Amino acid sequence: MTDAPLILTLALHADDQARFERLRALHFPADRNLIPAHVTLFHHLPGHEIEAVQRTLEQRCAALLPFPVAASGLRFLGRGVAYALQAPELTALHADLARRWHDWLTPQDRQGYRPHVTIQNKATPEAARTLQQNLQAAFVPFTVRAEGLLLWRYLGGPWEAVGRHAFAG
Repeated sequence: MTDAPLILTLALHADDQARFERLRALHFPADRNLIPAHVTLFHHLPGHEIEAVQRTLEQRCAALLPFPVAASGLRFLGRGVAYALQAPELTALHADLARRWHDWLTPQDRQGYRPHVTIQNKATPEAARTLQQNLQAAFVPFTVRAEGLLLWRYLGGPWEAVGRHAFAG
């Protein structure tokens, strides 16, 4: 399985992670909810480069402190809904890693970075639009706390955790 692709996500404070997990459990089709709620930085890093990826993550995370991430709104995904996130630190971290790993990145990971947490996907467009409208009616911006990075191995559906890198502090 060493060639299975790697996925990099943001590690959130446990309370913030639990909040998104509850929303995902409520709104994501149960038979397709195979992975935790997450903020993806990269969808497909080469599995055979795991040692180099881990070294870079250790170095970068040692130089960062935990930081706030604003949940600034809701995003309609066509067949789902996500919370849109914003943080200058996250944008800068993503840009730095994308520069370092440019040659490894897939076209999807080379696109502009729009961080979010998907709480519904694979729904009908009508159900997704209804959820987005219902959530939007009561939405108040809030902040979550980024505490590190999580590295996963993609196993064709479920993910296997292969590394947690905490920010310094």
